[in-house]
Amino acid sequence: MQHSIGTTHDDASENTDIPNSFPTGIAFAYRWRNYQQRILDELNPKLTDKHLHIVAPPGSGKTVLGLEVMLRLNKPTLILAPTLAIRDQWAQRFCELFLRTTQEPDWISKDIREPRLITIVTYQGLHAACNRQPDMQEKLLNAIAKKLKKKNTGTLILDEAHHLKNEWWKTLYSLKNKLAPTTVALTATPPYDSTALEWQRYIDMNGAIDMEISVPELVFEKDLCPHQDYLYLTFPNRNEYEQLNRYRTNIDNLFEEIKNDETLAEAIEKHPVWNAPLQHTEWIYDNLSYYSAMLIFLHHNQKEIPPVHLEIIGDKDIQIPSMDYDWMEILLNFYLYAETVHFVDYESHREKLENRLRHYGAIEKKEISFLYNRRINRLLTASISKLEAIKEIVGFEYRQLGKELRMVILTDYIRKEFFESADADNLQLTKIGAGSIFEILRRANDSGRKIGVLTGTVVVLPASACPALQGLAEEQGMEKTSFSPHLSDTNYVIVHQTNETKHKIVYMMTKLFQQGEIEILIGTTSLLGEGWDAPAVNSLILASFVGSFVLSNQIRGRAIRVQRGNSNKTSAIWHLACIDPTQSSGGEDMALMRRRFKSFVGISAGHFLSIENGIDRLQLPPLLNRQNLVEQHNAFTFACAAERSLLEERWQQAIRQGAMLIEEIKIPLKTEKGQEYRAAKRMYLEKTIAGAFATLLSAIAGFFGDNLLGLLRKMRYISSWREFWYILAGIGIIGGIYFGRSTYKTLRLYLKYRDIAKDIRRIGVALLHTMKETGTIQSNLSSLEVVSSQDEYGAVYCHLKGGTTFEQSSFINALQEITSPINNPRYIIIRKSKFMQVLKQRDYHAVPESIGRNKKQAEYFEKQWKQHVGACTLVYTRNIEGRKLILKSRLHSLASQLDESPELINKWK
Repeated sequence: MQHSIGTTHDDASENTDIPNSFPTGIAFAYRWRNYQQRILDELNPKLTDKHLHIVAPPGSGKTVLGLEVMLRLNKPTLILAPTLAIRDQWAQRFCELFLRTTQEPDWISKDIREPRLITIVTYQGLHAACNRQPDMQEKLLNAIAKKLKKKNTGTLILDEAHHLKNEWWKTLYSLKNKLAPTTVALTATPPYDSTALEWQRYIDMNGAIDMEISVPELVFEKDLCPHQDYLYLTFPNRNEYEQLNRYRTNIDNLFEEIKNDETLAEAIEKHPVWNAPLQHTEWIYDNLSYYSAMLIFLHHNQKEIPPVHLEIIGDKDIQIPSMDYDWMEILLNFYLYAETVHFVDYESHREKLENRLRHYGAIEKKEISFLYNRRINRLLTASISKLEAIKEIVGFEYRQLGKELRMVILTDYIRKEFFESADADNLQLTKIGAGSIFEILRRANDSGRKIGVLTGTVVVLPASACPALQGLAEEQGMEKTSFSPHLSDTNYVIVHQTNETKHKIVYMMTKLFQQGEIEILIGTTSLLGEGWDAPAVNSLILASFVGSFVLSNQIRGRAIRVQRGNSNKTSAIWHLACIDPTQSSGGEDMALMRRRFKSFVGISAGHFLSIENGIDRLQLPPLLNRQNLVEQHNAFTFACAAERSLLEERWQQAIRQGAMLIEEIKIPLKTEKGQEYRAAKRMYLEKTIAGAFATLLSAIAGFFGDNLLGLLRKMRYISSWREFWYILAGIGIIGGIYFGRSTYKTLRLYLKYRDIAKDIRRIGVALLHTMKETGTIQSNLSSLEVVSSQDEYGAVYCHLKGGTTFEQSSFINALQEITSPINNPRYIIIRKSKFMQVLKQRDYHAVPESIGRNKKQAEYFEKQWKQHVGACTLVYTRNIEGRKLILKSRLHSLASQLDESPELINKWK
């Protein structure tokens, strides 16, 4: 049904026909989803504070929910969106889904200076309008507020409110105070990782979170389709590897030179902190990392550490760590930049050293790094090897889905030069982008796949789709669309576009994709990222370097939307990473993937089912620089992806194992170098003392078992029992040497520390009571519970059950501070216990910053610790003795002895 929506006038500000309330008969054209209906049913009580704050992932229908709330409030509305595309999407959705027309009524404005019944602008647009003249900010803001008040604007909708930056927030907060509207905040990604002050500011703007919808709930209710993330790994090509290897070799050589630099050692030895440390104790305890780096460097250069330094450290038996990249970076930062007084006599040496570091790429903008280099990182993220990976994935997906495939490939660059060559078949593909991706797929297109390209400046269409595009153009009131043949392939045409037709071209190309005239659509993240929508997408390749929480989550959301009329839709999201062969962790491109995967929740790969965030759910090999393990992983990934028909069943089975998505702390695993993939999975144990022991025993049993079995097989070659015992003794000696260090370290940890896994819940209870006392947690203690557990592999988890989302997040963040290696807290808790009631055990924990800023709160935490955990001592660190303890605790706490720090994860339980 279409509505009478008034007449159009040139000057909207003087249009007396513009209504102050919505015309009757406007209604949502479809059935509300269950959770949407639940929110609408409870709308009135949720709006008692004039705020409605909804958190839900992309594809959950936040926009239409916001529009319905707007209609029910029935007041002139200001809608703020993060981008122009999303701004336009609000108007488009309202017209299509509520007015059932494609024509925008004249009471919708996209200009903040000409507000109407609905005014839709971007955050940046509002800020710019109020800050055109720096000396007139308040006057301009008052003028905009006056116009909005004149229109009786009473509703403020904030879409993706996490986009608010400091400057934008100030402008909007001031406008909100002037209007006193009812605020509707919609977001997929609240800033849970912000400080308490930033979080309070966020809540002041948007109100407390009224409802949070999780991905598993939406999949269960069929509001998101079953989906899976896959990570395809590549290695650099020969040229890239040579560049990488040359860089690493140069850096290693440079590091060795600097490690043994006599002039640098002389300069450090002449520093007053080295010669008279007792006169500079305050400086030492304020600069512990610099001081430690000095000691480590001089110790490496065979300089005797005077006893006075060991007294300052507080441990005469301390083992000085070896000089590595991290300590060298700290030392050089001190020598070149931080120390401005005592190295003036070495100015020439410092300048030469800085130039050498810069020449080899170890300095960028005064940041020293031997491991990471922006050019090398870019070499990996933009590796040409990813083009072959894309070709492999496209071929695989087309074999799985055939003509039903609706794949989108998103990249960061257009690479226009690959579209403009008349000899494209022989053009060498040297850069990754829309052009090179199109070329490699076009060349390998022996199955008649329909490939299209949609970017801001280049649009490519299969020639077979031209008639359909012409038909859509006529529907849009456009003149005949202009084409030109692709320079080297008559199966494709280049679509000509102008600034006036750009948005219509996007709409029409998307329509052709939905209809199947295009099966594989290559585009740029800037055009098809946040705000673009095509529910038919069932396969997505992220050939993009973006690692941000917000954008990667939004882009991924394009593929996991349900499609009306296609209840069996499932989706695959493909991520690409190029491995750095010189690093077992995989390098910086893998680090980007780890950051990306933290931002969304999904189902695990393999037989063990779980729903959680993070990359661990993909069962990556322990050593990512082993080509055979990477090839096994890619084969495993394709095997999992081939079971697309089982995705829905796997999701439903995993969902039945839990009831809600919780944030919890996890003590991570660490696999030993040299373990094979299966062995690593067998010994996937928590990085606590018990886990270290189990790992050690498994390794020893495997070593002696394998060697003894081999010895028995070769018995017929042994001439005497004496020879047999000699060989057996040799195996024992080799095993003793091989495992001696690990055995010593594990036994030392076992005797010296009480396992954190035994106390994690008790520590959580002490923390909960303290946070309740300090007011960070407002909920009644009777409704809260600290829950700890271990999974089938032994990993230790802990979370807060009950309370608000913010309370749960604050609790977990504080618990992470307690269990992580100590940095520079105001207070330290020394956890005390006895092994077998004989040996004293001590461990050191930071008092969380939110508690430690106040002495009474810290003392209350100590009291709770003694009550729920056991004996302890609270130490203030802002004096000499306390600083000494910080240094000692950094070297001696259990957390610092283990290989990885606790991490925060979201898990369905």
